[in-house]
Amino acid sequence: MSVAIVTGASQGIGRSTAIRLARDFSAIVLAARDRANLDETAEAVKAAGSEPLVVDIDISEPSAAKHLVARTLTAFGRIDALLNIAGAVPQIDLFDMTDEQWDAGLALKLHGARRLTLAAWPALKDAKGSVVLMSGNSALFPKAPYAAVGTINAAIAALAKAFSDRGITDGVQVNSVLPGPVMTGRRRSYLERWAPRHGMSVEEATAKFPQEAGIARYGEPEEIAELMAFLVSPGARWMTGAALRMDGGEVKSI
Repeated sequence: MSVAIVTGASQGIGRSTAIRLARDFSAIVLAARDRANLDETAEAVKAAGSEPLVVDIDISEPSAAKHLVARTLTAFGRIDALLNIAGAVPQIDLFDMTDEQWDAGLALKLHGARRLTLAAWPALKDAKGSVVLMSGNSALFPKAPYAAVGTINAAIAALAKAFSDRGITDGVQVNSVLPGPVMTGRRRSYLERWAPRHGMSVEEATAKFPQEAGIARYGEPEEIAELMAFLVSPGARWMTGAALRMDGGEVKSI
């Protein structure tokens, strides 16, 4: 029996990661707020050969992490991998974001991942397991138009590094992933709203952003999922404390 927890599993990269991990793990615990979408992910995980456990939960709530870990251990008795993927942060200008919006972004992405990693740590230590925290390449170039995204992603990468340092002693592998622009459902919805306001078709807007970023195309959720699966596989076991970019070459520095 091998068990992975995936947060943000109802859509986008989280959903693709859960489905991909179903090829490698006996059971996948699916956590997110949207029960209907989680149930769809669960069907796909089951079809891929793994046993799903659906936990509809808001990981930004302080009690959520312990509840999710308890549900997992009651059902399966162990945790071998934890993939902290939940946490969409609004792209709002530095001078326009309210304290409430900052707090919401921090609570979901940073504190949610921190609490869940802490809560799962004893089980991960017993299993000599793996943790991945989802950051983003904006951690490397925070800009005023999306200050919260860059700031919180940088904090996530630093948090992963700190956990990895403790993990060397405890036998827990910890890394972070820094994706670039990925074509998720949320991004499609954004483009559908943005395009008509700027006199463009959705197709024109979709082509515009990769060009401005200096990349050939958007990434696909399944591509990030493959990286996540590698990081929690035996083949990546000696890799810990790494912050891995997968961004189509958007970041031009070494």
